[in-house]
Amino acid sequence: MTDRSTLITLLATRSTRRGRFTLASGKTSEVYIDARLTTMSPDGLRLIGSLGLAAINTEDWRVDAVGGLTLGADPIAYAISYASASSARPLRAFTVRKQAKTHGTGKLIEGPFLPRDRVVVVEDVITTGRSTLQAIDAIRHADGVVAGVLALVDREEGGREAIEAAGVHVVSLVRASELLEAVEA
Repeated sequence: MTDRSTLITLLATRSTRRGRFTLASGKTSEVYIDARLTTMSPDGLRLIGSLGLAAINTEDWRVDAVGGLTLGADPIAYAISYASASSARPLRAFTVRKQAKTHGTGKLIEGPFLPRDRVVVVEDVITTGRSTLQAIDAIRHADGVVAGVLALVDREEGGREAIEAAGVHVVSLVRASELLEAVEA
């Protein structure tokens, strides 16, 4: 079994549920994907880190850092950063807050993000693309350059197209249709 097929199995068995759900986007769905049940597990982190780093290298994005909107993006960014530690080009991880802190430094982006960094925005599950676009906007306002978006799961509901319409290429490790096939198998 390949790492990718193992990841699909983990996401299908741990993170994919059938029923009636209201998603963060406000849409209703018969399928809910709680990626955190996989992204916050040791075996999930190992797979996501290596597969995510491989995808970034395949795209030849040549970036300095990875991160996205908290909370879904956090374990993915940390896993990829950790996987890159012994590579020729280690990647720093950062977190984009949903809103700037009202105390301390008032940061919107936490971690070792620097102006002019080239970054990959990561996302756990893309549905409409709204949270990814929010992270992209925050990074651009902080003088970062977004090289691309890496999604763990693309729900295949228009989010990829919305992000690409904003001029950013999207790569996903897994499509929702693949998870549904695995659940039904």
